[in-house]
Amino acid sequence: MVVEVSIHIPYFMLVAWREWFLRGLLLLVLYPLLCCISYELRLKIMVLVSFCGIKKKGFRVGRSVLPKFFMEDVGLEGFEALNKGSKKVCVSKMPRVMVEGFLKDYLEVDVVIGRELKEFNGYYTGFMEEEGKAMERLELELIKIEDKKGSDIEIYFMTEKDKRISNPLPREKYPRPLVFHDGRIAFKPTPTNTTFMFMWLPFGLILAIFRLIIAVSLPYKASSPILALTGTKWRLKGVHPSNLSPKSSSDHHASKRKGQLYVGNHRTLIDAIYVSFALNKSVSVVAYGVSRISEIISPVKTVKVTRNREVDGSMMVKKLSQGESVFICPEGTTCREPYLLRFSPLFTELSDEIVPVALNIHVSMFYATTAGGSKSLDPLYFLMNPSTCYEVELLEKVDTSVVRKGECSSIDMANHVQRQIGKALGFECTMLSRKDKYMILAGNDGSAGPSK
Repeated sequence: MVVEVSIHIPYFMLVAWREWFLRGLLLLVLYPLLCCISYELRLKIMVLVSFCGIKKKGFRVGRSVLPKFFMEDVGLEGFEALNKGSKKVCVSKMPRVMVEGFLKDYLEVDVVIGRELKEFNGYYTGFMEEEGKAMERLELELIKIEDKKGSDIEIYFMTEKDKRISNPLPREKYPRPLVFHDGRIAFKPTPTNTTFMFMWLPFGLILAIFRLIIAVSLPYKASSPILALTGTKWRLKGVHPSNLSPKSSSDHHASKRKGQLYVGNHRTLIDAIYVSFALNKSVSVVAYGVSRISEIISPVKTVKVTRNREVDGSMMVKKLSQGESVFICPEGTTCREPYLLRFSPLFTELSDEIVPVALNIHVSMFYATTAGGSKSLDPLYFLMNPSTCYEVELLEKVDTSVVRKGECSSIDMANHVQRQIGKALGFECTMLSRKDKYMILAGNDGSAGPSK
C-alpha cells in the first residue's frame, strides 16, 4: 500500500525552531516566496533552511516532536484505507528522517520510502536526493512484495483534497498511544500562528520578567491575584486545605512526622508553586534533574534527590519530622499527555498518611518541559505564555500506615494512589517510567545530571 504524505510548512517550522529559532524566522520570512514557486523548489528551500548544518547523529525531531502533529493530521478515512493492507508501504516526498519514526512507531507501517538527505562529515548539508531515486526504491519494494505474495497490489493516494474533507482520527483509535512528545511549541505553527508567536516574543519576555518578580517577592495571597491578572490563572478543586492538617497521634512513629506529605503527578517544574498557592503556605519540593537556574529563582525550597533509596528516604523523613510540608512527584519526570507514569513506591514508606494531589495544566503557546533541550529555559517558556491555567485538586487523605504494618506492600499502595489521581483527572495509568520517556525522546536513560 502506498500513501502520499502531503507537505506542510508547519512540520518544517517545527524542525527549524527546534534547532535554532532564527531558522524558523527565516522560514517565515520566505513564506510569501514559497507560495509563488513550484512545489519541488518550495520543498528544496524548506529542507535547506531547516536542515543545513544539523548533526545527523543528534537529530531526533522525527521521533520526539513531529509525531504529535502528524497524528493530529491523520484522517480517519485515510487510516482505515491504510489498515486494509497486509503489508504497508508508505511513500513521501518529504525527507525520510522526518516521517519514518512516526509512520513505523505510531501507524505500524512496514516500509517507509522517502527522500534521503545528503550529509558531509556527519552533518546534513540541506540538500536531498532527487525524487527519482526514491521511486526506484519503491519499484524494488513493490517487486519484492509481488514476488513474495503472488497477488495484486492496491495503491491508495491521499491528496490534499482528501485531507480537507477527512475527519480527524479519534485518540481512542490510535494504533499506539501517544504518551510522550518533546518540543517547545504547543500549537500547530502555521504561517499565521507563527507570525503571532514572533510578534508576541518581545512582549512575552517582558511579561515573564514581571511575573517572576511578582512570584518571588510577594506572599502567596498577594502574588496569586496579580499573576492571575497577567494571564497565569489557577483553580482549586477537591478537599479544602483546612481539612488536611496532619493527624495527631500518640504513636511515637507517627508523632515524630509533624509535616504533611503531598504526593502528586508531575506536569511541569512549577507544580509545587501552585500546590503552595492552593495551601497558602510554602512546601518543599523533592526534585530530580532541576537546573541550577530553576533552583535559584524558585519561590519554594527545592530538595534534590540522589536516586539512592536509603539516602533520599532518610532526607525526606528528616524534613517531615522537622515540621516541613513536602511535595513529591513519584513519576520522576513530567508527562504532557493524559497519562500517568509508574509511581515509585518510596513515598509510601515515609509517612503514615499522604495527601494525593491531582494536577493539570493548560498552556497557550509554549511547553515548559523538555527532554532533549535545555531545562534552564523551562521557567522562561512557562512565564512567556500569554495565558496558562493550573488545576489543583486536593484529594482525600490516604492511610499509608498499613505499609509500615506489613498489611499492604509499598508497590500496591503506590499503584492505589496512582489510580486515585488518574481517576480524578480522567487520565490513563501506565507502567511507563522516566527511563522509557528519555529513551523515546532523547535516546538515553535520563540518568544524566541537570541539563545546563
